Amino acid sequence: MFASLSEFKVSPSHHPPIFTNPSLELFPNDDAGSPNEPSNDQTSMAPVSEDVSSADIAPRTNEIENPPSYKEASLDPLWQQAMNEELQALEKTGTWDLVDLPLDKTLVGCKWVYKIKTHSDGSVECYKARLVAKGFTQEYGIDYKETFALVARLTTVRSLLAIAAVRKWKLFEMDVKNAFINGDLEDEVYMKPPLGLTPPLNKVCRLRRALYGLKQSPRAWFAKFNSTVSEFGFNSSPHDTALFVRKSAQGMVLLLIYVDDMIITGDDVSGIDELKQFLSHRFEMKDLGSLSYFLGLEVTSSDAGYLLSQMKYASDLISKADLIDSKNVSTPLEPNVKLTPLDGSPLPDPTCYRQLLVCFKGMRGEG
Repeated sequence: MFASLSEFKVSPSHHPPIFTNPSLELFPNDDAGSPNEPSNDQTSMAPVSEDVSSADIAPRTNEIENPPSYKEASLDPLWQQAMNEELQALEKTGTWDLVDLPLDKTLVGCKWVYKIKTHSDGSVECYKARLVAKGFTQEYGIDYKETFALVARLTTVRSLLAIAAVRKWKLFEMDVKNAFINGDLEDEVYMKPPLGLTPPLNKVCRLRRALYGLKQSPRAWFAKFNSTVSEFGFNSSPHDTALFVRKSAQGMVLLLIYVDDMIITGDDVSGIDELKQFLSHRFEMKDLGSLSYFLGLEVTSSDAGYLLSQMKYASDLISKADLIDSKNVSTPLEPNVKLTPLDGSPLPDPTCYRQLLVCFKGMRGEG
């Protein structure tokens, strides 16, 4: 391998490279003269057309709305099935026991969250219903302690894709179903029974697993995953704890995890297959095959390498901002406009506006 990503070259006549932070050193050096040493060919990116109409975007936008409440979702057979599958998965893993609530304990609420998952082309992949605990009602020192958990940095994701492109490694994607409930819950937490579950009278859920929404769930899941892949010979990169590396005589396998989504690549083909089998034995996994969509990045493979696009992600944001039929402009502000604190009307949803700003900044690599 190479010490840094400074070997990657992009023609100065084109747009800035997608892969950022060229000084990021992810892996230890290999011996010089490796047959997998990257070539010195320059890689350039064609500029993206600025003439994109709403007709190009609208067909890719998901027009099916997610139900806002259990009452509405319970009327649709597709969402009924999704909720039943979620409850069955939670019961299968022993997520809770039905018990009487101790006198000195309080209850955490829960709610159903619905989302239609889509493929990179915008078509429906599945209807997903997730039971989420209302972690905002938890009290520090009573039903949770530590909460911090690491996730992969976007620079690491892009650097990994760059390395795979230069090395001509295949990229694979896997997903952990109900990842958080694999985490062991050390704190004593009691939850109200969810809608759709009919427990005996006066019984509540004593949580045994790290349910989504609990403050400590991300930390518990990552600790479980870290210890599990360590058994299979993987070590965390010192530069990003969410990147795991295994080196052997057959080559190298790299595994990057972001919450419950994984990218797997490397030159050890048999090692990749063994890793997939190992993970499938330890967790309920979904093998998604070749990488096509990850954190808003559409990945298309070709003989020349990998093409990255954020068209679907951008169109989803434009739809969320209700700007589908708007015209393109070089700047969102009128020239020479003078602003005062009292001009204009308050935004109807400031939270949504802030979320959109963060997402658009992330697309520009400013996250």
